[in-house]
Amino acid sequence: MGAAAAMTKRRRRALPMVLRKLLTCAICAVALVALLSGNVRVLPSPGASFAPQFLKQYQRQGSEQSWTKELVPPQFSKNSRSSRKINSAAWNLDFDKLWKPPSNRDFVPCISTNYTVPVASQGYLLVHTNGGLNQMRAGICDMVAVARIINATLVIPDLDKRSFWHDSSNFSDIFDEEHFISSLANDVKVVKKLPKELAKTTKLVKEFKSWSGMDYYHKEIAGMWEYYEVIRASKSDSRLANNNLPSAIQKLRCRACYGALRFAPRIEAMGKLLVERMRSYGQYIALHLRYEKDMLAFSGCTHGLSTAEAKELQIIRQKTAHWKNKNINSTEQRSKGYCPLTPKEVAIFLTALGYPTNTPIYIAAGDIYGGDSHMTELRSRYPMLMSKEKLASVEELEPFMNHASQMAALDYIVSVESDVFIPSYSGNMARAVGGHRRFLGHRKTISPDRQQIFLSFRHT
Repeated sequence: MGAAAAMTKRRRRALPMVLRKLLTCAICAVALVALLSGNVRVLPSPGASFAPQFLKQYQRQGSEQSWTKELVPPQFSKNSRSSRKINSAAWNLDFDKLWKPPSNRDFVPCISTNYTVPVASQGYLLVHTNGGLNQMRAGICDMVAVARIINATLVIPDLDKRSFWHDSSNFSDIFDEEHFISSLANDVKVVKKLPKELAKTTKLVKEFKSWSGMDYYHKEIAGMWEYYEVIRASKSDSRLANNNLPSAIQKLRCRACYGALRFAPRIEAMGKLLVERMRSYGQYIALHLRYEKDMLAFSGCTHGLSTAEAKELQIIRQKTAHWKNKNINSTEQRSKGYCPLTPKEVAIFLTALGYPTNTPIYIAAGDIYGGDSHMTELRSRYPMLMSKEKLASVEELEPFMNHASQMAALDYIVSVESDVFIPSYSGNMARAVGGHRRFLGHRKTISPDRQQIFLSFRHT
């Protein structure tokens, strides 16, 4: 009887311990399920919408819980691509749409192989280009066509060295001179220099009328060969009409722009190296962020700037003689969509489109006005901001430094080769790169409607 009582007593003591262990296991199991469930819900469901409305996305930016904020934090490494692989068929489908190029709708490049041998040259055409890199590019292409129209031998153009950037580069420093001459041989005769016997001859220096057609060049300019052997065009930008020109002339402009005007070998090599380094991070956006001092001063756009910054830009505009519009209403400019997007507005725009925060972005631009103080919002949303200065060493970039057009040429190459190109302003660079991308196969280019975006931001 004593032994049985002792056994019963021990069983009564063990029962609470067993119950406590079971209860502890149950609590741990519930906690583990809750933890796993919480982690899974961080990602969007397959049926979720991945393109939130622009204003809704902006209004909740302070406490935003959208999918773009829930991805693994971006890392500046080649392994960053793996962080974007999410096991959701619907997510992958929508994510691919962000990068998928548009249909070419059966359009093909405008270059034709049917050449007509040019007639005998009547004289020499000298050209003085004006503006930045892409303004000069467009002007050179126009002058190639003009040389054909007036039966002239084109002398390799002089590049603008007096513009805002004061770049001392010559044609051969930026473009492949030999390729330019040989690729146009069936269209226009091009020489490097004016013959010595004509160096001191009297030249007709003339500013050709803007947007002129065939009649103007046939009658007014070609008629000057009777009196002069050399004609010098003092400006090259916008000297030829865009419409009502023969198909052969339009195709010649196209050949000049996308075939003959190839960058110098060392620029091409450096540009391709930058592209390779950007691609090591995955698909990337080239953002032409035209928030630079010269652009803001020229356009008179001062939204988001300090009083001192706005004053500085006004002084620059007043001192630049060939900028005729001195007094500009910044608010009116902005309401009409004439201002470039600010870095903050670009950040919100990209988020609204659905690009995740770890998207590699190449900043194709010069010095951003105000520096880091105006880049905070963009960098906080998209930390993987790259540039030629970040992708290349000081030694690699040294040959191009202090030459704005050569540095711009590097940006041009990286922008043309990007998966998506987004310009914050529809200037010369935006149009040149956009056109080149269409020519190469309708690569994806997104051009924001700035007027509508500014209307959405009018209370911010």
